[in-house]
Amino acid sequence: MQDKATIAVLGGTGKEGGGLALRWAHKGHRVIIGGRSAERAGESAAAMNATLGGGNVSGMANVDAAVAADIVVLAVPYAAQQATVQEVAAGLAGKILIDVTVPLVPPKVSRVHIPEGGSAVEVVQKMLGESVRVVSAFQNISAHHLTKLDEEIECDVLVCADDGAAGDEVVALAQEIGLRAWYAGPLCNSIVAEGLTSVLIALNRRYKVPGAGIRITGV
Repeated sequence: MQDKATIAVLGGTGKEGGGLALRWAHKGHRVIIGGRSAERAGESAAAMNATLGGGNVSGMANVDAAVAADIVVLAVPYAAQQATVQEVAAGLAGKILIDVTVPLVPPKVSRVHIPEGGSAVEVVQKMLGESVRVVSAFQNISAHHLTKLDEEIECDVLVCADDGAAGDEVVALAQEIGLRAWYAGPLCNSIVAEGLTSVLIALNRRYKVPGAGIRITGV
C-alpha cells in the first residue's frame, strides 16, 4: 500500500462516507470528497478541514474525484450504487474500489434484503471487470462512532475481496484509523456483512442504542 495514499470517498457528503473521510484525513492522507455536486463536496471538505485544523481535504464531482485518487471508496445509497459506478468507471482502471454499499430497501431497512444474483458488491465487480480490484468493507460500522475521533469503536470490519492482496491493503487502511479488521474471504462472502447491517439496525431500534456492532473472537 502506498504511504499516505490519496483516497476519494464518493458519497463523502453523507454520514458514513464523511466519517471514514474524516478519519483518514486525520491520519494524514489526502482525502477527496466526491459528490454529485462539486460545490456541495467542497463545502463538506471545508467543514472537515475546519474540524481537523488542516487543509488536506478537498471536494470534487464524483468523476473528477475518482480520476484523481489512488484508492476510491463508494459510500453512496444502494439506489445510487450502480449508476455511480457507471459514471466513474473510466477513472477506476488499475485501482482499488472499496464498496461500502448496503442493500437497504426503505422503509424496511431492518429487514435483510438480498440482491438478485447475490451480494451488492459482486454486481459492481462484474460491471467493472478485472481491471478494477473491488473490495467490500465497512458496512457494519456506525457513522455515529466514526466522527468521534478519540473514541474506540467496538465493531470489527469484515473485508471481502477476490484479490487477497487488495483485501490486505484495505485491512491496513481500517487498522490505521483505529478499527479491528479481518480478511473474510472472497467477494461472495460480503452477502453476510451486507445483511448484518439490517440486523444491527434492528438491534439499535429494539434496544435504543445508536451503534450496535460485531466482534470476531477466538482469532
